[in-house]
Amino acid sequence: MKYERTCIPQEEIDRQLSICHDIFDRITADGRRPLAMVDTYGCQQNEADSEKLRGYLAEMGCGFTGDEYQADIIVVNTCAVREHAEMRVLGNVGALNHTKKARPDQLIAVCGCMVQQEHMAEKIKKSYPIVNLVFGPHELWRFPELLLQVMEKRRRIFATEKNAGVVAEGIPSKRDGSVKAWLSIMYGCNNFCTYCVVPYVRGRERSRLPEDIVREARELVAAGYRDITLLGQNVNSYGKDLDCGVDFADLIRMINEIPGDFLIRFMTSHPKDASEKLFQTMAACEKCAHHIHLPVQAGSNRILRAMNRSYTREKYLEKVAAARKWMPDLVLTTDIIVGFPGETDEEFAETLSLCEEVRFDAMFTFIYSKRVGTPAASMPDPYTRADKQKHFDALTELANRISAEKHAAYIGTRQRVLVDGETGREEYKLSARTNGGRLVHLNGSSDLIGKFIAVDIVSGNTWALYGKVAEQDG
Repeated sequence: MKYERTCIPQEEIDRQLSICHDIFDRITADGRRPLAMVDTYGCQQNEADSEKLRGYLAEMGCGFTGDEYQADIIVVNTCAVREHAEMRVLGNVGALNHTKKARPDQLIAVCGCMVQQEHMAEKIKKSYPIVNLVFGPHELWRFPELLLQVMEKRRRIFATEKNAGVVAEGIPSKRDGSVKAWLSIMYGCNNFCTYCVVPYVRGRERSRLPEDIVREARELVAAGYRDITLLGQNVNSYGKDLDCGVDFADLIRMINEIPGDFLIRFMTSHPKDASEKLFQTMAACEKCAHHIHLPVQAGSNRILRAMNRSYTREKYLEKVAAARKWMPDLVLTTDIIVGFPGETDEEFAETLSLCEEVRFDAMFTFIYSKRVGTPAASMPDPYTRADKQKHFDALTELANRISAEKHAAYIGTRQRVLVDGETGREEYKLSARTNGGRLVHLNGSSDLIGKFIAVDIVSGNTWALYGKVAEQDG
């Protein structure tokens, strides 16, 4: 089924900004600058959404704090991918009872993917009376309007109606750092993997117009950002809903043409749509990082079919071979789910053998988490948590071994890295990333932050590389 794109008119965003100014007059009337706190859980897209929430709050006149006892407004931006994330959110929201008692006028909002699920919104309504405002991802664009309603009507507001999602341009953003930036290129997902709740809470795929994306990328480069990550649930399907003749590989080329010294990264790629054109483009574009996060999820064809992943083990390996043909220095990372309903010891062994064959640079591994409303939630599953934990431990051991071996190969090499922050550690004060996204700790002055420099790698372990600033020749 093809869904019609819903684009929010610019005058509606202008109206939201006008409401921000109304709220500014209201909350700064006593001459004091109120403080806001945005607490974010989950994926990079949630981080990008939180930047917009902070952008709106800044327009309202808020400063920012990490102390919930100091905050006049608290926004909790939630994740629904795994039960553990939801339980953590609920525990932390429940703990805000203490801050609400200390500050009865404190406004608490809970938003994001978790509350787009009907049963979770109802849970908050019944069990967490301290929460004033609840809204799903589709309503983020009108956060100021919803907050004003809470202030004026002095009642709880719930905005979690189901819809296919919207595209809204012109929302202000307030980013945390000055080196790395998230850049959303599309929203939603059409894949309906049987274990995943994302299409139900994020809606259908909606691509932003290429000219809007390129304009924002230019602004980021002009502002000094050096590491720009293009975001989407499946970036490889970018543009399919636009009929404008621009696909994801074309978009990378367009951004690569922007003058400046910066890196282009992206998250996340679905294997079924990863094309040789994309790999060729990455190889040809000097600003595009040679790193692909390509979630395989399982190594068994039966499990992949049950997951509705739309590719086979053999097809996945073909994609890996093609990508490495064009980029021999490719850094390849992946996601793997252990203990999908009905996964046998033999099928898990197929996952281990695939990992041995591919030798991922890093693996993000998870034990299957049942999600209400997904097809996998009703699949028979005779295996215990202990069975799954045994498999998980075996996979983690393999992932750590391969990662340590991969990092050992860097020792003695010189790498161009982007210094992106401080570690707080005495011996290695700075953190940096290679072109392929490998974490490097090094010593040096903080004025190196935001610069590309050459580093000699002197040691490494499972999780990181360690280096020293390279001496200039001559």
